[in-house]
Amino acid sequence: MSDVQNPLPRQVADAYVDALVALDPITGTYLGVPESARRLPDYSPAGQEERAELARTTLARLTEAEARPGADSAAERRCARLLRERLTAELAVDEAQEPLRAIGNLHSPLHSVRGVFTVTPTGTEEDWAAIAERLRAVPACLEGYRASLAKGLELNLPAGPRQVATVVGQLDEWIGTDRSWFQEFAAAGPVSLRAELDAAAQTATGAFTELRDWLREVYAPGVKGAPEVVGRERYALWSRYWNGADLDLDEAYAYGWSEYHRLLADMRAEAEKILPGATPWEALAHLDTHGEAVEGVEETRQWLQRLMDQAIEQLDGTHFDLAERVKRVESMIAPAGSAAAPYYTQPSEDFSRPGRTWLPTMGETRFAVYDLVSTWYHEGVPGHHLQLAQWTHVADQLSRYQATVGCVSANAEGWALYAERLMDELGYLTNAERRLGYLDAQMMRAVRVIVDIGMHLELEIPADSSFHPGERWTPELAQEFFGRHSGRPADFVESELVRYLGLPGQAIGYKLGERAWLAGREAARQRHGAAFDLKQWHMAALSQGSLGLDDLVEELSAL
Repeated sequence: MSDVQNPLPRQVADAYVDALVALDPITGTYLGVPESARRLPDYSPAGQEERAELARTTLARLTEAEARPGADSAAERRCARLLRERLTAELAVDEAQEPLRAIGNLHSPLHSVRGVFTVTPTGTEEDWAAIAERLRAVPACLEGYRASLAKGLELNLPAGPRQVATVVGQLDEWIGTDRSWFQEFAAAGPVSLRAELDAAAQTATGAFTELRDWLREVYAPGVKGAPEVVGRERYALWSRYWNGADLDLDEAYAYGWSEYHRLLADMRAEAEKILPGATPWEALAHLDTHGEAVEGVEETRQWLQRLMDQAIEQLDGTHFDLAERVKRVESMIAPAGSAAAPYYTQPSEDFSRPGRTWLPTMGETRFAVYDLVSTWYHEGVPGHHLQLAQWTHVADQLSRYQATVGCVSANAEGWALYAERLMDELGYLTNAERRLGYLDAQMMRAVRVIVDIGMHLELEIPADSSFHPGERWTPELAQEFFGRHSGRPADFVESELVRYLGLPGQAIGYKLGERAWLAGREAARQRHGAAFDLKQWHMAALSQGSLGLDDLVEELSAL
C-alpha cells in the first residue's frame, strides 16, 4: 500500500471506517472498538449532516486515490468500486431526506440504541461502568432522533402510520409495567455499581417513555392518513441502497412469480408424502401439532447450538476450509420485544465477541423442527456466520470497510439463502418434513419479491393468478397473500408485512441475491469444467468481502 500522504483506495476506505466510528459509536461497538462503549450517536439533523459530509469528503479522496499508481490492482479496484457504490447510494438516501422519517419495526435508530446493549462487553466492572455511562446518554440520543422526526413532519415527510403504531407497541413492551428491558439488563451488573446502574437504567427508561408518548400523542396524529407504500421513485432509491444494483424492478417482479410457481409444485410433492391430499400449508399446520419439535426455550437454544456445531464439524474440510476462530458461533435467545424474524450478529474484529444467532420466541416455548433447521442453516452455518465471520477473519487482506460496514444486504442475504439450498443439495434435509420447511422458507422469499415490489409500485396481479387476478397490490392484499402462502403464525405474517412497508427494497435481496450467487457459481463451473473445485470456490468467494449485486456475478464468475 501507499503512504498515508498518498493513500490508495483501501486506505481511504479504512480511514472512512475510523471517522465513521467516531461519529457512530454503535458501529464502533459492533466492530469491538472499546472507546465506543460509553457513547451513542447523534441522530439529529445536524448529526445526519456530519455523516453525509464524511461520505462526500471520502468520495473526493477516493477519486484522488484511484488516479495513483497501484490503484488498478484487483484488491484496490474491488474496494474502490464498493466504497464508491455504497457511499453514493447512502448519499442518495440522505439527500432524499429519508432519515427524517426513519421509523420501522426492525431497523431504526430506536432498535440500534437498544440492540447495541446486547453486544456491549459485560465481562468486567469497567465494562459495566461504560454501560452506565451509555445508558445515561440515551436521553440526548433520543432527543436528537425526535428532532429529526419532527423536522420530517414539518417538511411533510411522514413515516407510514402502520410503522408508527407497531413501534409504539414495541416500546410498550420494552418499557414494561414493573421493570423495563433496560432495568432487567442492568440488573445483571456487579453489586458495586448497583445504585449507579439502576439510576442509569431508569434514566434510559424515562427517555424511551417520553419518546413513546410523543410518538403516540404528537407524531401518530401528524402522519394519520399518510401512504404506507413509497412509489417507484423512492423504491428505486432504496432498492439500490439494499441491493447494490439498479434493478429492473418489473423483471424482478416477474422472476418472483416464476419462483413462486416452481416452489409451489415442489411443496405440493413434499406435502403429499406427509399428509396425502393436503395442501402444503395444511401439511405444515399438521406438523405444528404432530411433527418433530423441541420443547422449552433453553432446550431449543441448546438444540440450535448443536445443529450449528454439527454443521461446522461436517462441512469443514469437505466443502469449506475454516479457521479455528471462525468455527465458534453462539446460539442466543433474542430479547423480548424483538421483531419476529431470527437474526445474526457478526463477531467483533478481534473475535472476542463471537458471531451469534438470535431466536425471537414471541412468547412460544415449543418450536417445530421443520421451521428451525433451514432457518439456522441461513442464520448460522453455512449461512451468515460463515460469510461474515470469514470476512472478519480476512479483513487484513481486504480492508476493514469491505469486511464490516460496507456490507451489502443482498450479498449477505443472497449467500445465506444459497447456503440453505446448498444444504438441500448436499442431502442435509433428510426427510419430507425438513424439506417442506426448507421449501416454505424459500417460498417466503419468493413471496417477498412479489409483494414487496408489487405493493410499493402498486403493480397489477397477473391475470392468470388464482389470487385477485387483475387487481393492483395493496398492503391488505399483500398480507392476505403472504398468509395464504406461509406456514408461519399470523403475528409473524403481520410483523413481516410491517417490515416490508418500513424497509422497501430490502426483502427482495434474498431471492435476487441467491440468483446472483447461483449464476456466479454456474459460470465458474462452466469455465473450469471438470477441474471445478466447489470447496475452493466457496472459500475464494467468501474471502472477497462485500460486493453489490451489480458486481457480484462478475467477480464470482472469475474465481
